[in-house]
Amino acid sequence: MDAVKKQSSAVSDVGAWAMNVISSVGLIMANKQLMSPAGYAFVFATTLTGFHFSMTALIGLVSNATGHSTRKKVPLWELLWFSVVANTSITGMNLSLMLNSVGFYQISKLSMIPVVCVMEWILHSKHYSNKVKIAVVVVVVGVGVCTVTDVKVNAQGFICACVAVLSTSLQQISIGSLQKKYSVGSFELLSQTAPIQALSLLLLGPFVDYYLTGKLLASYKFSSSVLFFILLSCSLAVFCNISQYLCIGRFSATSFQVLGHMKTVCVLILGWLLFDSELTLKNILGMAIAILGMVVYSWAVEADKQTESKASPLPKDASEENVELLKQHLDGSSPHKDVELGKSQP
Repeated sequence: MDAVKKQSSAVSDVGAWAMNVISSVGLIMANKQLMSPAGYAFVFATTLTGFHFSMTALIGLVSNATGHSTRKKVPLWELLWFSVVANTSITGMNLSLMLNSVGFYQISKLSMIPVVCVMEWILHSKHYSNKVKIAVVVVVVGVGVCTVTDVKVNAQGFICACVAVLSTSLQQISIGSLQKKYSVGSFELLSQTAPIQALSLLLLGPFVDYYLTGKLLASYKFSSSVLFFILLSCSLAVFCNISQYLCIGRFSATSFQVLGHMKTVCVLILGWLLFDSELTLKNILGMAIAILGMVVYSWAVEADKQTESKASPLPKDASEENVELLKQHLDGSSPHKDVELGKSQP
């Protein structure tokens, strides 16, 4: 029975990761066509994220109304605080990409792995074995080799990058801690945070985008093709958001960051296949190192779990104890205790 449960859990874990990787890579490809100058030049990234959360909120509302999901209460102040952190992450990332070179932007994204590790240690007293630390370093080096090119930084860009990294790391840690604290599922939590994020991003997004691009959303000429790609982007974002909450709830923010770089590898390969992006020997070497690091990380985490389970064995099941007591009673090997007098009966 335990083996069946473990197998079912493993299948669910793989399914969650597969959903996240496929939806994230698909979302990046759709957004590249939608936002690039060679595509439809829809440069309003923050507003587009507001559209993403609007569709997510709508699906959550329909799911709750039809009884497919239940709504467990999470305090409003927790939802507001989480939404502020999440929106700060989105805005900070957009500002960091605008103000810094692509190379420094990639370095700031890579720095999230050690930052998440340190924050989990500070907030939840979580410790990591040497095997896990080595695997994290290998992944960071591998992804750095295949993605980091020119590195230019300025004071404003550095501050925005720091804010983005800290807020993104805190947001991902909070997803897991809120699910555990209030015993809510990934979709239940997402359906409560999405409306707040959608409303705030739709109100502030056009102003942030104007600051970033100097263009007004009202002046953009929409077409049926643009609307199709916006709808496709929103649909993929729903699966991406759900799978992100699902993965962090099942694993940890650190695992999500480390194994999530598989998306970076997939994007590089698909960019080479679909958009004629250059794929150099340096890129291939970096991807190989990154994949090796992910494999080592998965092995190290599993090894740590087995070590912990051996160090603290589970208590004997109550039903087994009852069976043993019953056998002792039938064999007469255990005297009947007189509870009232505290003496053995003759």
